[in-house]
Amino acid sequence: MLVFSACVGDKKNAPTNSAEIPVSKEMIAELTAPPHVPTPVGRRKAKKLIVKMEILEKEGEMTNGVRYMYWTFGGTVPGSFIRTRVGDEVEFHLQNHPNNKLPHNIDLHAVTGPGGGAESSFVAPGHSKVFSFKTLNPGLYVYHCATAPVGMHIANGMYGLILVEPEGGLPLVDREYYVMQGDFYTKGANGERGLQPFDMQKAVDEKADYVVFNGKVGALTGDNALTAKVGETVRLYVGNGGPGLVSSFHVIGEIFDRVHVEGGDLINENVQTTLIPAGGAAMIEFRVDVPGTFILVDHSIFRAFNKGALGMLKVEGEEDKKIYSGEIRDDIYLPEGPGIQSMPTTDEIVASEVPAKSFEEQMEFGKQAYMQTCVACHQAEGQGIPNAFPPLAKSDYLNADVNRSIDIVLHGLTGEITVNGEKYNSIMTSQMLSSDEIANVLTYVYNSWGNSGAKVTKEMVEKVKNKK
Repeated sequence: MLVFSACVGDKKNAPTNSAEIPVSKEMIAELTAPPHVPTPVGRRKAKKLIVKMEILEKEGEMTNGVRYMYWTFGGTVPGSFIRTRVGDEVEFHLQNHPNNKLPHNIDLHAVTGPGGGAESSFVAPGHSKVFSFKTLNPGLYVYHCATAPVGMHIANGMYGLILVEPEGGLPLVDREYYVMQGDFYTKGANGERGLQPFDMQKAVDEKADYVVFNGKVGALTGDNALTAKVGETVRLYVGNGGPGLVSSFHVIGEIFDRVHVEGGDLINENVQTTLIPAGGAAMIEFRVDVPGTFILVDHSIFRAFNKGALGMLKVEGEEDKKIYSGEIRDDIYLPEGPGIQSMPTTDEIVASEVPAKSFEEQMEFGKQAYMQTCVACHQAEGQGIPNAFPPLAKSDYLNADVNRSIDIVLHGLTGEITVNGEKYNSIMTSQMLSSDEIANVLTYVYNSWGNSGAKVTKEMVEKVKNKK
């Protein structure tokens, strides 16, 4: 088992002032796209580190047919991860692609100097600016664009992280990942498809339509989930680009062994949830002791389950019943009192009614809706949760009646049912999905995990809806 401890390196004859640390030779910085991070610094000497970063304005998908024009450092949101050590002399080349429409710059919180480099890096499309700085303080720092209007440039995705390791490097761990939260503001409501422009008034009011990890809904779920094995140690470099909202970062089912608060020297141990301010970061370390899927969230919880701030860490390995038993038994509980429960309902649907243009697109949209709406109860492979939520994979109940399935998604279900020979008696609330989204998600379910291959259309959903 790795033991986390401060690592200050060999201090013999080392300068007490970081500015006086000499550099030896040049090296090109390794830059990585999220969720990956560059190779650890280790015990290498301080270098003249050449960082070449290109600004790209590019269209991408926020979720389920929602397009957005991202402004990026290195082509991704967040931007490329930069890894340095104390005493490096960083020569920064900021390149604005000639196809871009706007000037940009960069403010690195790791820089001691006017604007964090912003005053020296204002660059027009088709041009490149070069400036240098000395890394004086170890820590995990945010960088972002600081061109006016600053909030708009950040809100469009122009942020990332730069790590300054101490002399001798950080303690080694088995896995390292790069996760960064951001809030997005669109003219259309959450889920409204098509190319959505930025909404300045929503941003000023801090009424985010999406709060996401790594630039989009589902960036860290399903096939894109983070991975680890039982017994391994994990370090998450977590940033918050904002521009407006503070993150309450939490991993469901894990306790953080150590948190470098705000990315600095202060370390908290045995932490459940850590606050990460807009424009701030934290280094989070923990050992994974049992297998399963652990959910990363902003614990301002509607952001996770309704706006996208949700990711997954999938851990493989042997179970340890001493640490976590799993379900032991399922008992009957009959509470006293006259209370009557009713299922919450609503007629409000905020999603758009833009239809999928093909079966392939319907499957794509359906998978995205499933991962955002259904996965918590029915699981990523439709396996359900024993004695709680029925499986959708190879489900005799599901495949027997398509119209019944449509009705359940529309109006909810309560009471006992039998699925694949097992009895379930839980509650499913009606889902706030449009007719198109219901058609898409059911088509995805019916064409996954050994189900019947049925195709559900908007017209089929409307027919069931109008019977009520």
